[in-house]
Amino acid sequence: MCGLRIVCMGMLAASIAGCQPETPGDSLVESPRNVNRSFERLDPTFDDLVPVDAILEKVAGGFQFTEGPVWVPGEPGALLFSDIPANTVYRWTENAGSEVFLRPVMAEDSSSGGKGGSNGLALDLAGRLVLCEHGNRRVARMEDDGSRTTLADRYEGLRLNSPNDIVFHSSGAAFFTDPPYGLEGQDNNPAKQQAHNGIYRLDSDGTLTLIAAGQTRPNGIGLSPDERTLYVANSDRPPNQLWMSYPVLDDLTLGQGTVFFDANNFEQTGWADGLALDKSGNIFATGPGGVLVIDSNGKHLGTIMLSEIPTNVGWGDDGKTLYITAHTSVYRISLSVEGLVYFQ
Repeated sequence: MCGLRIVCMGMLAASIAGCQPETPGDSLVESPRNVNRSFERLDPTFDDLVPVDAILEKVAGGFQFTEGPVWVPGEPGALLFSDIPANTVYRWTENAGSEVFLRPVMAEDSSSGGKGGSNGLALDLAGRLVLCEHGNRRVARMEDDGSRTTLADRYEGLRLNSPNDIVFHSSGAAFFTDPPYGLEGQDNNPAKQQAHNGIYRLDSDGTLTLIAAGQTRPNGIGLSPDERTLYVANSDRPPNQLWMSYPVLDDLTLGQGTVFFDANNFEQTGWADGLALDKSGNIFATGPGGVLVIDSNGKHLGTIMLSEIPTNVGWGDDGKTLYITAHTSVYRISLSVEGLVYFQ
């Protein structure tokens, strides 16, 4: 297995160029690159974010269900992303394409009761890879030697459901979601120990706090540029297909949540899933029809449309490139706005 070697200079993670495919000769059937210019432009502000000549480019394909894109800067920079059913984390670079970075995420003899590999990925304040291990039902950190340290797998002595997505706060704490998607039968699985599908705060000392329990399927998660608002997608079907916003209080608990954007009446295929913000506070949220661009007031400005259902987004390259994971492929698009990248 190839460990993630990251050396911090300020908040910038260094290269992982030394990583090679886990199994020599192991490769994917990479789809030929193609482009798409399909956009739904609902507000003139959308043109300030997504140029009129923008191209959506498919950079990799042949996967089962991709998720959790995170960019690791360096020479060369690399995109890490999960393929949940394949139980694999892949590494993609411009020159080499896709290579196996970590396989398996969940061992075949695991007793977790879950299924699948990792879901959301992030870098912590020290530039280390943190994985929401869907099947292992834990949040874990990859160390320099390639080993993994469990950061959270139980709340009040009971097993977590299947951690889904995570975002770091400048304090070092992390917020993550815990729906039951990694359990066969989800809420009806007898291995499910939590009565709720929660949103948690994981402090740097390892303390785990349940900070919200009202969503049916909490999923994608992100912080506003000033860290005063937490956005959480609810990926359930109507009438629960929506995004919530929560005030982040001084003690890092959450105030009363309110519906930030309601997608229950959308006719397009897809659901509220992963999200990312730009430095102006606009939200790029995977949802019905593609990647919805929503301003900080909850106004739908337009949609980056895909030919398959998107699952998550993350910033990479020069900071203005949005990478998009979908069911079988990974896409990217160059935008006019700089993404909000949390403490790399």
